[in-house]
Amino acid sequence: MTAAPGDIATDLGLLVLRVVIGVIMAAHGTQKLFGWFHGNGLTATGRYFTAQGYPAGKTMAVIAGLSEALGGLGLILGLLTPLAAAAVIGVMINAIATKHGFFAPKGYEYELALTAAAVALALAGPGRLALDQALPVLRVRRLIYGLAAIVLAAVVAAVVLATRN
Repeated sequence: MTAAPGDIATDLGLLVLRVVIGVIMAAHGTQKLFGWFHGNGLTATGRYFTAQGYPAGKTMAVIAGLSEALGGLGLILGLLTPLAAAAVIGVMINAIATKHGFFAPKGYEYELALTAAAVALALAGPGRLALDQALPVLRVRRLIYGLAAIVLAAVVAAVVLATRN
């Protein structure tokens, strides 16, 4: 028997996906912002962004760190899930653009997997075990909001990438 949309198996699966991707992203964001979890903090991360050709490296580090931390937190809670997913997608598009080939150590397969998971969550929604359930507007038209979030992420990422040297 397959799982019907909205059943508990689907909701639990989406919860697991949200929490795992959310924790990963929130941790990466706090590494950039605060140096937590053996991260580099803003100054070193800003230098990295500058070396990657982004203007105002420290500002870009703040934007990336906030996008990751808040996007990750939104996914964990299932709160404003389309926007949380868009934040993750946008950052990951930029991360993929700075990589060299598909496979590690300098490949983008990890970032691509995170992007795919965020796209899936944007399209499927957070499930019923999410704070979005308290927001009637997000309980309907999930596909439209998900597609809009993906387009928003792609456009913002393209604009940011266009600023690179």
